[in-house]
Amino acid sequence: MTALLEVTGLRVAYGKIEAVKGIDFTVHTGQIVTLIGTNGAGKTTTLRTLSGLLRPTAGTVRFDGQPLGGVPAHRIVARGLAHSPEGRHIFPRLTIAENLQLGAFLRKDTDGIAHDIRRAYELFPILGERARQPAGTLSGGEQQMLAMARALMSRPKLLMLDEPSMGLSPIMMQKIMATIRELKAAGTTILLVEQNAQAALSLADHGHVMETGRIVLSGTGPELLGNASVRKAYLGED
Repeated sequence: MTALLEVTGLRVAYGKIEAVKGIDFTVHTGQIVTLIGTNGAGKTTTLRTLSGLLRPTAGTVRFDGQPLGGVPAHRIVARGLAHSPEGRHIFPRLTIAENLQLGAFLRKDTDGIAHDIRRAYELFPILGERARQPAGTLSGGEQQMLAMARALMSRPKLLMLDEPSMGLSPIMMQKIMATIRELKAAGTTILLVEQNAQAALSLADHGHVMETGRIVLSGTGPELLGNASVRKAYLGED
């Protein structure tokens, strides 16, 4: 089976400091693949590189059969790879509806955009109830919903989510994870970076553990959940 995303030998550096040290992984259509690890492991750097915000020092990235080397970020979005970033990065002074419309900035199909905005409000009802409010008035969890909905507005073939549960209450985190599960059921392919290893691996078809820029362990979600070293290091079990 041909992978939707294929990462081979990826290396990324900030000056002389190498943050990603030659990683390989794939994502197939319909899967949730997760990258887990502590702060500084290279997870966010990996996503930022895939979306064209950083340039690798070595390695190749192929998406939907085509290389992404040298492709600018907006063209990567146009090819079908969307990124909901760590920290959400919504536009706080714009309304919720305006934020969603910006997620579709490359599209010209007015009817399709309107349909997808309605779909976003079905997926996240609170956004529809507050559509005319400035996005900055939302709670952290609601802003995360908006960031995810905005990324979906480009109709991505692959949705990358970076730390969607960061800073959220347990109840809101559960809502976000339930939405990710719902998106997968609807056919969305997802690359998930998440510090909550239990939640991420419970959702994932396949997972990779990153430490100091390297993938040190890979397996299915259930395999990694059952791995003694993963349970000790990331699930707080002795």
